Amino acid sequence: MPDIRDDLHQALSDPDPVRRAQIQMHKPLAKRFYKSVGIGPAEDGGHAILLDGRTVRTPAKHYLTVPTQAAATLLAAEWDAQKDEIDPATMPVTRLANTAIDGVSKDIRAVFDDILNFAGTDLLCYRASDPEGLVARQSERWDPLITWAAEKLGARFVLVEGVVHQLQPRAAINGVAEALRAYATPLGLACLHTITTLTGSALIAIAFAEKQLSAQEAWALAHLDEDWQIEHWGTDDEAFQRRENRWREMQAATATLDALR
Repeated sequence: MPDIRDDLHQALSDPDPVRRAQIQMHKPLAKRFYKSVGIGPAEDGGHAILLDGRTVRTPAKHYLTVPTQAAATLLAAEWDAQKDEIDPATMPVTRLANTAIDGVSKDIRAVFDDILNFAGTDLLCYRASDPEGLVARQSERWDPLITWAAEKLGARFVLVEGVVHQLQPRAAINGVAEALRAYATPLGLACLHTITTLTGSALIAIAFAEKQLSAQEAWALAHLDEDWQIEHWGTDDEAFQRRENRWREMQAATATLDALR
C-alpha cells in the first residue's frame, strides 16, 4: 500500500494557498488508495482518522488526531470525499490539523504572540477619512465590536484615521491576551491564527470564538472596505477567485473551532 506521507506531505501542509497550488501544478495528484475512512480512539484520549483501519500520519509523522469527535468528523469527511485522486486543495481542515500538530504544538507561545501582534495593528482601529459613506459604514459596523471589546474584554483600543501606526495601550493587548488563553491549544490557536490572518483582525477572531459573530458576519466585517470598492468600481475574475479561496480557508477554520467546543 502506498504511504500517504510520501505523496501528500508538502501539498497538505504548506500554509500558503498560492504555494500549495504551485506544488499541485508540478506534481500529479496521488491516487486514492483506501476504501474506507473511519474514526478511532487515539492514545492521548483524542480521536484518530483511520484509512482502511490504519491511522493517518501528519507530514512530520505524528498521528493525525484531534481532541473532539466533531473535529474528527470534519477530517473524516474530507478524506471520504476524495474520489479517484486525492486533491489537497479540497482538504483545508486536514491542512489545519497538520499545522497544529506539527507546527503550533512545538511553539504555542510564538503563535499566541503573533495573534497579539495583529491586535496591536488591528484592522478595526484604522479608519478612512473619506469618502463620507465609507466612514459612516465603518463606524456603523465596526464600532459595536470595539465597544464589545472594551466592555467584555477590558480592551479599550485607540482609533485613528489613515494607516500611520498607532501604539495601542498595553491594557488593551492584555485584555485580548486574557480572552485568547481560553483557546490556547495547538488546534485552537491554529484556527484563531488562520481567522486572524485572513481577516487582519484579532478582535474579529476573538469575537467569533466568543460567539459574538457568525463566520459570515466576521468575513463581511473584514471585507467592508473591499466590498465598498466593489460596489463602486466592480471586481475581476482573478480577485474574485482569490477571495473565494480564502473564504474556503475561513470556513474550515471557523468550522473546526466550533467543533472543538
